[in-house]
Amino acid sequence: MRISEIFYSIQGEGRLLGMPSVFIRTSGCNLRCVWCDTPYTSWRPQGRERSVAEILREVQKYPARHIVVTGGEPLLAPEIVELMKALKRTGAHITIETASTIFKPVACDLISMSPKLANSTPWKREKGKFAKMHEARRLNFGVMQEFLDGYDYQLKFVAEQRQDFTEIRNLLDRLDGVDPARVMVMAQGTTTAALRRKASWIVALCKEHGYGFTPRLHIDLFGNRRGT
Repeated sequence: MRISEIFYSIQGEGRLLGMPSVFIRTSGCNLRCVWCDTPYTSWRPQGRERSVAEILREVQKYPARHIVVTGGEPLLAPEIVELMKALKRTGAHITIETASTIFKPVACDLISMSPKLANSTPWKREKGKFAKMHEARRLNFGVMQEFLDGYDYQLKFVAEQRQDFTEIRNLLDRLDGVDPARVMVMAQGTTTAALRRKASWIVALCKEHGYGFTPRLHIDLFGNRRGT
């Protein structure tokens, strides 16, 4: 499978915020978010082919009980089911970060779903070349419901403007059994200054709707750079 990078850092978002974790970042994505902060896995995928055995050897170099498989979109990888079984056999806690547009019966402890809101569609980037494709694919309610029904989960949304909370509410209304305590919202931005400018109104709206707020701790600590 094509791997962009494997590194040891802390979880910067969501329920496991601050947890030391090994990150396995696959390369390749079926979406093209206009604000994607890992364009080297989506807009211009980079990486090299690694076997499951090679990935396991690399992961085992680090003293972490938590492993995060992210992307790009990791569920695109043909070997992802095999990789997840192998990782689970190590006894680690496994999180998969996914846009929840593809379902595969993966073994993991936490499905971290990040459905893409309308603010992600690249209507102007590269003359809108990918906009219609992205818009058609960005939400798959059947996949989201299957993950909700079968896994421990969290739902993370990227907010750009206040109106995004209306879209979040409408999206959640189309799903059954969502626990608001597992819904988290973060600011769109790749600098500490940009994130802080939005944080106050996002926190206020999270309180109003009963959602959690998640910072992007890795950006605060390290900036928006690879391997963090």
